[in-house]
Amino acid sequence: MKLLFSEQNSDYENYQFPYAIWAIPEADESPADIFNAGFLPSSRDLDRFYLCRQVRVNLAKFSSSTENRRILRKGAGIKMELVPREKFDYTPERRQFFKTYADIKFGKDVMSFERLDALFGAPIISHLLVFTDAATDKEIGVATLYLEGKALAFYYYAFYDLNYYARNLGMFMMTSAVALFAEHGKKHLYLGTCYLESALYKTQFAGAEFFNGFRWSSDLKELKYILRRDKKDLRQHLLETENYRDEFYRGSLEKITDASLFRVKVK
Repeated sequence: MKLLFSEQNSDYENYQFPYAIWAIPEADESPADIFNAGFLPSSRDLDRFYLCRQVRVNLAKFSSSTENRRILRKGAGIKMELVPREKFDYTPERRQFFKTYADIKFGKDVMSFERLDALFGAPIISHLLVFTDAATDKEIGVATLYLEGKALAFYYYAFYDLNYYARNLGMFMMTSAVALFAEHGKKHLYLGTCYLESALYKTQFAGAEFFNGFRWSSDLKELKYILRRDKKDLRQHLLETENYRDEFYRGSLEKITDASLFRVKVK
């Protein structure tokens, strides 16, 4: 991959010079390679990715917990179907359903009809999980996915009927996806970013791990440490923080360096 470093706000007084890091796939690389390096798509055409703190599930380590089973029981009677995008009918009714959900969840017109149409016409959606209430035969939710062989599943946007709040429909959809792709032998299911404590629900699966900037970590205490740290007035980068290095890497920058996924040779 080619890396581009795009400057963000600097804090010269504290010697903090942040960059957003973009990955541009090369001809011999697939999106799965870029996901595995800690990046998520920043383009729906899968031609540009950004490095971020994200969560995935190592599906070989997944086994259903008591909480997972509780969520699945609450969705009893809800059917799920995996549909290739080319067989999914993007009807006016579905389009309006997705727009109504987005307006409520994200804010009025944060996702415009034009943006929604572009999403459903882009390579970032290869499949959809369609959820139907068997009792009424009513479609109540759709999750958009990018699947690549056995290497990955990316759980992207989910749209669902908010009247099913009492049945935890949103969590039921995600839990069902984890169980499905574990059963199908996928390697990883990617669940998006985790920058707020409210996103910790993505880590409630055995096999959950997060990208910390240099490696995938399964230590959720480390993730919670970083989330708490985010709330402070920071004067240091994370790896400059002595108690972080002491608590999670025995104070050793060498251990961090050895764990890093990145090896770059500059031409």
